[in-house]
Amino acid sequence: MEALAVRETPEMPGNVEITDITAEARGNAAFDGHERIVRAVDADAGLHAIVAIHDRTLGPAIGGCRMWPYESEDAALTDALRLSRGMTYKSAMAGVPFGGGKAVILGDPRTGKSGALFRAFGRAVETLAGTYISGEDVGVTVDDMNRAAEETSHILGTGERGGDPSPWTAYGVSVGIEAAVRHRLGRDSLAGATVAVQGAGSVGYKLCDRLAFRGAKLIVADISPEAAMRAGAAFDADVVAPDEIHGVQADVFAPCALGAAIDDDTVGRLRCAVVAGSANNQLREARHGEALRARNVLYAPDYVINAGGMIALTLQLHPDGFSPGRAGERTAAIGWTLAEIFERADREGSSPAAVADRIARERIANPAGRTW
Repeated sequence: MEALAVRETPEMPGNVEITDITAEARGNAAFDGHERIVRAVDADAGLHAIVAIHDRTLGPAIGGCRMWPYESEDAALTDALRLSRGMTYKSAMAGVPFGGGKAVILGDPRTGKSGALFRAFGRAVETLAGTYISGEDVGVTVDDMNRAAEETSHILGTGERGGDPSPWTAYGVSVGIEAAVRHRLGRDSLAGATVAVQGAGSVGYKLCDRLAFRGAKLIVADISPEAAMRAGAAFDADVVAPDEIHGVQADVFAPCALGAAIDDDTVGRLRCAVVAGSANNQLREARHGEALRARNVLYAPDYVINAGGMIALTLQLHPDGFSPGRAGERTAAIGWTLAEIFERADREGSSPAAVADRIARERIANPAGRTW
């Protein structure tokens, strides 16, 4: 694959300043051989973003755009690097012909959005000439992507190209939870199972809906009291404080908020048999996958279980186009993929997180013949 050229001086698409920061990003512990990282700034539009392209062995880098009030650019860079690597592995495990990338915008999505900001973001994406394809992530909506798409064709998740992917993400996670419960607890149904859901936002709420329909008893928490109470009322769920959700007694703990839900503190407080949710980068460090295994807690690797939204959106680029049937079939396959990972982990005496990483790397290392 032809390497991306590193630009030594900023480019100015309109009034968006694009600066290649790949060299300086190599000092970040999350760098992991990324191909290219750029900073995109448009002071007039309020845009300050980082786009990370991790690996394009399997195809163009795909990954959503997150908007969050990061405490520093370094924190935003670390998040972009971790998320883009996860997208590379997610694409490999989902069997789609794409690599991994991610964009993060530094700013408060509640107060800092504007049409001008997302059009500037679209111009930044356009400078990458199709090597990166963006879409929604935390803090970003279909309307935001509609604005970005006014400046570039390299956007999914617009009103015309896929829309909101969260229902498909929730579907994939529910399938994955069923696979994990079947493997760990020997139960063929979620009826009567207790699931503690951390985060009742777009995906978390839809996941609660699916789990409740299947007869699960729910415990919910969210940093927004309104969101937690809404889910509690809708699904007859118990509502607990955000700092209590890790320690409740449950069959499944489902992290559906931001990443790093499993760390040195929370791993010891868990009172569940399964960790399976929609959040990206649920393990603060790779070693926490082994820590879960040591406690006999089955972990469903995040980039495998939460791939439903990405699968549905990428089908917009399928030669035959998107169809609900194809999206449903491919998303349902998440359960079979997880079953394979769990069984291999048992055979090898390893954590599912480590096994999933190995399988993803094997697929990236041997890309020949991989198609839709």
